[in-house]
Amino acid sequence: MKSRDQIIIFSDGACSGNPGPGGWASVIVLPSDEVVELAGGDPGTTNNRMEMSATVEALRFVENISGPVHFYTDSTYVIRGITQWIWGWRKKGWKTADGKEVSNRDLWEELAGLVQARGKGSIEWKYSRGHIGIHGNERCDEIAVAYSKRVPISLYRGPLKSYSVNIMELPTDTALPESRPPTEKKEAFSYLSNIGGIIYRHRDWPSCQRRVSGKSGAQFKKSKSAADEGEILRGWGFGPDVIIKEG
Repeated sequence: MKSRDQIIIFSDGACSGNPGPGGWASVIVLPSDEVVELAGGDPGTTNNRMEMSATVEALRFVENISGPVHFYTDSTYVIRGITQWIWGWRKKGWKTADGKEVSNRDLWEELAGLVQARGKGSIEWKYSRGHIGIHGNERCDEIAVAYSKRVPISLYRGPLKSYSVNIMELPTDTALPESRPPTEKKEAFSYLSNIGGIIYRHRDWPSCQRRVSGKSGAQFKKSKSAADEGEILRGWGFGPDVIIKEG
């Protein structure tokens, strides 16, 4: 077991569809031997955004609690982003190597601020491979998936000795997988949204997200081509004469 002057954090994100409904979760073990579970969800989001939300919310929770942080996550995107890629992004004005806007910039800036405020070297980022029986990771995954599906789940807050999860059985191999340069996914042809039978075509995910976020019964999907658009619309029950508005 780690010395209790350390803050132990596990986090995870889940998303169905990517973009689609998502959830995030963090489990925090404080130096006082108190365990706190945090969670949240979004009806229209991405897996990376949920991974980042879990990270940001956990560090925000311990912002005023002293002690080194050992942060366990299965997201190489989060670890490499905050320890490697962010410096180049900033230098290029928050652009990727191929000149595109950095995704999730708002969360990256917030995460960078939390890390900087904590002090250099105060956070150890540890890769925790998912779905191999690591108790902290499995619990976060369980909560995140429940939130993504809007399934009720109880969050624990109380003493470590009464916590049913063996959270302090920590992974011994925390080395990152072989490094690969960050790549952006192939651009979508469009994003379609349907609210009450009114179809919009969006050229990027943020504009689609703004329309569908929080709207009950909203449908949305990324298309890869004009033909793919037709398949999506047919799947939603619309014919070739459907009117598509530009969003």
